[in-house]
Amino acid sequence: MRKSLKASLAAVFAALHAVLYVVSFGLGPWRNWGIYLEPAEAVILGPEIGFSAALVGSLVARIARPDASWMFGLIAEPVSVLMTGLLVRTRWKLVLVAYAVMLSAYFLHPLGRALPLWTILDILLALLLIYPAARLSRALFGKDVKNFSFALAVVSLVCIATDSLVRVFLLVPCGLYGVLFPSYEALYGTFAAGAAGSYVEDIIVVVVSLVVGVPLVMRASKLKIIEKSNRENKRAL
Repeated sequence: MRKSLKASLAAVFAALHAVLYVVSFGLGPWRNWGIYLEPAEAVILGPEIGFSAALVGSLVARIARPDASWMFGLIAEPVSVLMTGLLVRTRWKLVLVAYAVMLSAYFLHPLGRALPLWTILDILLALLLIYPAARLSRALFGKDVKNFSFALAVVSLVCIATDSLVRVFLLVPCGLYGVLFPSYEALYGTFAAGAAGSYVEDIIVVVVSLVVGVPLVMRASKLKIIEKSNRENKRAL
């Protein structure tokens, strides 16, 4: 991919990321419409450029519409794009290590053991799907579109769960709960409500990926924007 094309695509996705955040409403402190773009950013742009686009978009968005929990999205959104980009480029072992580190830190923390397990079931599911998603992701870059939609749906689920995992990691093991919540009860209430909402968001992200992401990624593939990724995914896992 030419440098000029890389820069143009990064700018377009960064702008879309920022706009989707700004026009979001009624979503509370957890996530926003910008998360719906993350799977496409990862697949089309790859880990490095996708990370840069999501970071710039998240930063511009928080400057345009600041909120008290700005650090969650500013970190989680680009990191989830980075990890998903690595996943679909068959570098799934790095993603598995990142999951292991963050989940271990969460469960070793007293609050991680106190908070109900049901609140992170989608994250645990994503952990199990890392290798299958890496295998399936080869369908995103080949000519055979038989499993294309299914592959993108699985990758999108892992992507949004990764976003959740990074936020949980920042909140509990990194100690941001002490800044945002005066008591365990306050943390529990917000955490449980956020978890319930995140399951709805998981479904929405997958649906958006199927409706919007599939034609977008297929078009990018036909235009050979992600041709390099296709070659990389032909390597054996």
